[in-house]
Amino acid sequence: MLLSRVLPLVLCVTLSLIGCGGDPVSYSAPVGINLKAKSSDTANATVTSQKGISTESGNPYKVFVDEAREGLDGKSPSRVELTNLTLTLGAGSVGVTSLADVFTGRVEVLFLMEESNNTYVAGHVENPTGTGPVTLEVDFDSEAMPDADYTRFLAGKFNVVLRGPAAASFTTKGAEVDFQSTFSFSAFE
Repeated sequence: MLLSRVLPLVLCVTLSLIGCGGDPVSYSAPVGINLKAKSSDTANATVTSQKGISTESGNPYKVFVDEAREGLDGKSPSRVELTNLTLTLGAGSVGVTSLADVFTGRVEVLFLMEESNNTYVAGHVENPTGTGPVTLEVDFDSEAMPDADYTRFLAGKFNVVLRGPAAASFTTKGAEVDFQSTFSFSAFE
């Protein structure tokens, strides 16, 4: 008799814990952006390239946000996590054969917000080599953004900035470099 009273209670508690303990409703997708740099544009021994996230062909970031909203029943995500970030040297690069020919030291990918000019480090890597994809350590936390910047972030009103110390011979090579940075984002309810 006691079992017949306790079993439904245990089932209710278990089911409610499963609902509370599971992952929130989410949507994930990769977003790529192509960047360019020339050795002649190196300033203060730093290679820098930037591009608006919404200017990439097909605007994959907007597609990600739109599909995330659709997957979240029309709601904007309460947070967006960057789960993976890679950097690849493009095959069309001239004058370099490795990321080590371009950079030495800490290389960062940042988000530079329109209007506020606040920057958020997306990720970093030390002394990248090879052609990649090289995995960067993720630093980004959307929950650390003020509301106004988070709204801009969801609207795609930011630039992706790639920067790092130039390799010793990069400035004299006359190189033109193509990069691809690929972000794996997850949006949560």
